[in-house]
Amino acid sequence: MNENRIERSVDLKSAPSKVWKALTDHKQFDQWFSIRLNGPFAVGTTVAGNLTFEGMEHVSVEFTVTALEPESRFAYKWHPGAIDPSIDYSKEPETLVEFTLMPQGSGTKLTVVETGFEKIPGGRRLEAFRMNTEGWVGQLEALVNYVG
Repeated sequence: MNENRIERSVDLKSAPSKVWKALTDHKQFDQWFSIRLNGPFAVGTTVAGNLTFEGMEHVSVEFTVTALEPESRFAYKWHPGAIDPSIDYSKEPETLVEFTLMPQGSGTKLTVVETGFEKIPGGRRLEAFRMNTEGWVGQLEALVNYVG
C-alpha cells in the first residue's frame, strides 16, 4: 500500500461541462463538498471556508488553487486532516489534490489524486492519509449524487 498517494475514479453520467462546473464554481462546490467558501476559485489564490458537516462546523479549510484547465484539470493544495482548531497547520507542507476529467461517451470519467503525504509530519501523516482515503470515497459519492 502506498501511503503517500490516494487515487479514486468514478464514472459519471453527466457531461464534462456539468462536472467541471460542480468542481470549479465555488457555490456548487460548497453544495457537494459540504463547505461554505468565501470566494471563487482562481489560479494562485487561496480560498477559505468552514465545513458544514454536522459537528464539523469549527473546521476551517484553505484551498490554494494551482490549476484550472477548463473541463480537463482542477488542482489545489491544502492541509490534509487539519481538523484541530488548537493547532496551527500553516507551517506544515500541503498535499496536492488533482481532479482530472475525461469524456466518456455522454458522461465523464473523473479521477481525483492526492499526493504529498510523505511531507506531512510523522505524528500526523498516517491519520491524515487514513482520513482522506475515507473522505474521498464520501466526497465522490456526494459529487455523484450532486451531478446525477
